[in-house]
Order: sequence, then structure tokens, then C-alpha cells
Amino acid sequence: MKQSILTLALLLGGSALAQTTTPTPATPATPTQSAPATAPAQTTPAPAATPAAPATTTAAPAADPQTVVAVVGTERFTLADYERAFRVAVARVLNSQGVPFTTDILPEFAQARGEFLRQYARDRAVYQLARRGTRVTPAQIDEQFAKAREGFENDAEFAEALTATGYTNEAELRADLERQTVVSAYLDQIKTRLRFGDAIVGSFYNLNRATFTRRAESCVKHILVKTQAEGQTVLRDVQGGGDFAAIAREKSQDPGSAAEGGDLGCVAPGDTVAAFDRAAFSGPVNQPQLVQTEYGSHVLVVTRRTQAGLAPLTEVAPVIREQLARDAAQKYLDAQIARLNIQTTPAAVAAPATNR
Repeated sequence: MKQSILTLALLLGGSALAQTTTPTPATPATPTQSAPATAPAQTTPAPAATPAAPATTTAAPAADPQTVVAVVGTERFTLADYERAFRVAVARVLNSQGVPFTTDILPEFAQARGEFLRQYARDRAVYQLARRGTRVTPAQIDEQFAKAREGFENDAEFAEALTATGYTNEAELRADLERQTVVSAYLDQIKTRLRFGDAIVGSFYNLNRATFTRRAESCVKHILVKTQAEGQTVLRDVQGGGDFAAIAREKSQDPGSAAEGGDLGCVAPGDTVAAFDRAAFSGPVNQPQLVQTEYGSHVLVVTRRTQAGLAPLTEVAPVIREQLARDAAQKYLDAQIARLNIQTTPAAVAAPATNR
């Protein structure tokens, strides 16, 4: 578990093209009991891996927060700058695993500090490039901050959520919002300049047919109750026009899907128990069914079903164009970063900054 989390931490700063979503403070989710189904694997091509940034490494171990640990072009970044980014990165990984963040867990990630520094320097290089031709207004950041603030009843609750996501104050969140907004706009500008004709898309499709060969799939939602009598009652309510999602949230005994209005996502043959599986792949579409399994009585609705086989080009062409644009943009970005002088001092981040 620890090793997998460390690996995720290392990847947080890896691909600039993948980091275009703005941060949102939120209390880490608590893992819930899984439903009798699992989500299918993605069939879209994965983004190209980001090559490591060119870097000159020197040794100057220190724990003074003002120690310069990275130089990117004409900009210098201190250990204190690094610590802020590392703390948020660790919190984001933990939150994604349903684990709450506290500062005392940071030593568990000591092995990731050196690698994260190289990725931190690369991210700042991308931001430096992005600022040359991209600007955001304070009003844009205010709007994003207001959205992040929504849903919290008071300042104390919001401050607690900030801490849970690794931020020590609102200014740090605003700085991240500004940086990621600028980078996102810059990357979008690069990708919009890239166009790929039908011949190129078709060639990519033919060369990667295995990637676009999909398994049979059924997208389902259900309401799980304990007895068949309860199931009959729920079935009548749904057939009578009742709000499926509202009934699921109120009555379903499957905590993993109840909060989602009964939605289980899409499953493949064999992902669920036999009776559920038969209903999902042989029953009617968009009509409620009553299915009995060892879990109880399910009121099940199949919302969409696809057959196994090669996905048609017309369906996957937008995905291919997006992938080609991402790959080309990444190559362009790598070339621009290579022109910058990037120096890092991994030894200087071996230990956290001290308060001086």
C-alpha cells in the first residue's frame, strides 16, 4: 500500500498535459462498501509518458527554508516553495485513496522527495512558458475561488477543508488556481493549433485496432432491498413513475451506489453474480426488472448495452484526434522546456525545511 501511494506521489507532477484541472478543497472521502459490480477498464489510448526534464544536479544539503533548491530559467525556488507543493501533492494522493491528510504522515513519503523535486521544477518551467502569452484576470480567480468555497457553511469549515487538502491558507489555494488556470489555457492554445485529417486518424485507428476492441458492456442502475416483498413494492413505485435516483438514495441497501442514485456504472459479463449478470445482458433495456440474488432483491434497470467487438471509427475518431493532439502538444512542450536552464538540488530536499 505504501509503495503504491509513493508511486502515485511521484507521478503527480509528471505530465503537465494531464494537470489542467483546478484544485478543489474537500474533505477526503471515506471508502464505502463496493457494489456487486466493478467499473470496466478504459479502452481509450493512454497519454504518452512525459520524458524527464533535462536537469543539472548539484549537492548542497540543507534544511533552511530559504535554501534555493531549483533554478528554472531566471527563476529561483526555495525549499519553502517546494515544501508547499510537496504537502499539497501528498494530500491529493491520500485524499484520492480516501485517507485523510495530516502533516505527521509526510515522513512516510521521504523516498519521493528527490523525484518530486525534478517534477516540481518541470511544472514550474511549464508555468513560466505559459505566462509568456497567457494571462488570467483576478476576476477569473475570484470566480474559481468562490466555486471552491461553495458548500461550506462557514469560514472554519472551509479552513478545515483547506487543511485536509494540504493548504495552510487561502492564498496558497488562490496561487494554485492561478497557476493551473494559466497552464490549462496555454496547453489548450497549443492543442487548438494542431489539426489531424481523416487519413491520419484512419491510419492511427488501423494501427491500433486492438486498443479499440471492446468487451461487451452493460450500464446498469439498481435499488437493493432485503426481501422480495420489498422489491415488489419498489418495482411498482418505479413502474408508476417514481424517481429512481431518489428511491435508491432513500431505500437501497447498497451504500456504494445508493449515494449515486443507484448507478453502478458499466459492467462486463462475469463481473456480477449470475442472476444479476443474466438480467444485465439478457433483459430489456430501460425497463425495470426484479432480480433475486444472495445480496437480496434488486430492482434493476439497464440504461445502455453494447456488443463486444471493434468500436466503429466514427465513434472513436474524436478520441483519436484528442490523443494525437495531446501527443503532439507534449512533444512541442518538451522541446520548449529543453531550451530552459533547469537545475535541481535533490540533496537540499532530503530533509524538510526547519522554522528559522
